[in-house]
Amino acid sequence: MDRQEEILPTEHEVYHPSAEAISEAVIKDYDALYARSVADPEGFWATEAKELEWYEPWDQVLDDSNPPFFKWFTGAKTNIVHNALDRHVKTWRRNKLALIWEGEPGDRRSYSYYRLWQETCRFANVLRSMGVQKGDRVTIYMGRVPELAIAMLACAKVGAVHSVVYGGFSEQALADRIDDAQSRVLITQDGAWLRGKIVELKKTADEAIRRSPVVEHVIVLKRTEQEIYMEPGRDYWLHDLLALPIAAPTCSTEVMDAEDPLFILYTSGTTGTPKGLLHTHGGYQVFTSTTLKWVFDFKEADRWWCAADPGWITGHSYIVYAPLILGATSFMYEGAPTHPYPNRWWKLVESYGITILYTAPTAIRGLMRFGDAWPNRHDLSSLRLLGSVGEPINPEAWRWYHRVIGKDKCPIMDTWWQTETGGFMITPMPSVPLKPGSATRPFPGIEAEIVNEEAEPVKANEDGYLVVKKPWPGMARTVYGDPDRFVSQYWERFQKQGYYLTGDSARKDEDGYFWIIGRIDDVIKVSGYRLGTAEIESALVSHKAVAESACIGIPDELRGNVIWAYCILRSGYEGSDRLVAQLKDHVRHETGPITVPAKIEFVDKLPKTRSGKIMRRVLKAQALGQDVGDISTLEA
Repeated sequence: MDRQEEILPTEHEVYHPSAEAISEAVIKDYDALYARSVADPEGFWATEAKELEWYEPWDQVLDDSNPPFFKWFTGAKTNIVHNALDRHVKTWRRNKLALIWEGEPGDRRSYSYYRLWQETCRFANVLRSMGVQKGDRVTIYMGRVPELAIAMLACAKVGAVHSVVYGGFSEQALADRIDDAQSRVLITQDGAWLRGKIVELKKTADEAIRRSPVVEHVIVLKRTEQEIYMEPGRDYWLHDLLALPIAAPTCSTEVMDAEDPLFILYTSGTTGTPKGLLHTHGGYQVFTSTTLKWVFDFKEADRWWCAADPGWITGHSYIVYAPLILGATSFMYEGAPTHPYPNRWWKLVESYGITILYTAPTAIRGLMRFGDAWPNRHDLSSLRLLGSVGEPINPEAWRWYHRVIGKDKCPIMDTWWQTETGGFMITPMPSVPLKPGSATRPFPGIEAEIVNEEAEPVKANEDGYLVVKKPWPGMARTVYGDPDRFVSQYWERFQKQGYYLTGDSARKDEDGYFWIIGRIDDVIKVSGYRLGTAEIESALVSHKAVAESACIGIPDELRGNVIWAYCILRSGYEGSDRLVAQLKDHVRHETGPITVPAKIEFVDKLPKTRSGKIMRRVLKAQALGQDVGDISTLEA
């Protein structure tokens, strides 16, 4: 028996969909659909692509003549904005709500498809008046406001490549991204509201431009109305530009090749400078819209809330582009989930009749910390589906989400994917049985496997490298300006087999369900056992006192490594030596003696990226007194 099997649960609870859920689902038979998709992947994706409109059809579905630089729908002419907006305004959807927004102070706005199309056209005309042309890069540094989505759509409409930088990054992080993309135009705002305070975006942008003087024009949205510096001849108020005759409410959409760049999105690794992942118009629009339609079982009357930020890939794919392509009504909220009280999200669900909520485990655990009373004050009966994204969700958080928020009736779509993949890769659908903590099985058309160092599939319940065996339409095409890095980071290790290396460790159970352990760097080897941090953290979070935890491996002469755990306690609990002993006993009972942390420390917060992922390498570097490296994505 594999040594790790000794600490793995032998049975998993299973939540089976109701007969009604299966009958109402868009996809009723996952197995049949998946079999068809991998038997003829090009035919499968061609069928889905025909659901969209194209200016000119493709000559070839997949061009794999120069791996790993794959091309999709070659020869086709398109523009993602045509499918997201232009085609809808010619139908009854022109008057359907596309976007509902609430600011943290409580102000509200809504946009029909027709109004959103007009605002996009006006912004696109402003960009063209500033000399922005097809292929130019435009950096966007904003808060969670409708104008961010409009700016992205306007860039795509004129054929420019947008580079969205999360509003809150440091001056140097923004400057590095501007410099790498060589953006002549920066779009920002005076400030953004977060936790009742102003995030001074324009001030940060000014300092970034001083460090990267390539920027010639700055467009500024007035949001918080505090006094800011405006550089004459460089900085322009958006409302002033939109009042000019140049900002007409109609604008032609640039005809793009399917493989023309749509956006660059930067993601940081444990070492080196941030990587600019490049995505294109054609394959990305097919992949994101198909994944969202099937995984979240879209209905015309749904109100969809993806509670991520548009500045991350989750926001790009599932706030801006895919919902609009599907003609959905989306909700966007500007601020923090606990401001001014921990019921803010639940109040929003009730007020707007949200039917699908998609958020991160870190948000779920953070809200779970305040107990059941806050969500129980609100009518959450409009919800029919829940979703999770960003990192593996602890089973205990999964159960709380299902029981308290979903009232035991809302299936949870636990999605695994990456900036690099463009959309969901391993994910359930509402008609599929669920296991808390598992992302279930691959999306149709995706061939995923778990392999060892020799690229051989591992046995059931053995951990290994998670790889994707075949290309898919939503995949990043390259690292912007650095194709060699694209090859070395993602394809070199299993180049002979042609596998994409995700960088994650995972295992697969007897039912073919995938369990994501975490980043390969987050696997700890203790006395010869390979332990995933997610497994130990889940054991800690399953204790009634713990809201969130992070585990790291610290070198030890005797055992190779020992486990250090950091825990945030739920409301009403205080750290003590007695609680440390209780938690160690609890972990021993849940996952076995080898997983018991050598040290447990109680903390008020954990280092996280602004997308909510725990930065365990920062904890490890701090514990060892080492340089923490690139922390440009670290939450303030």
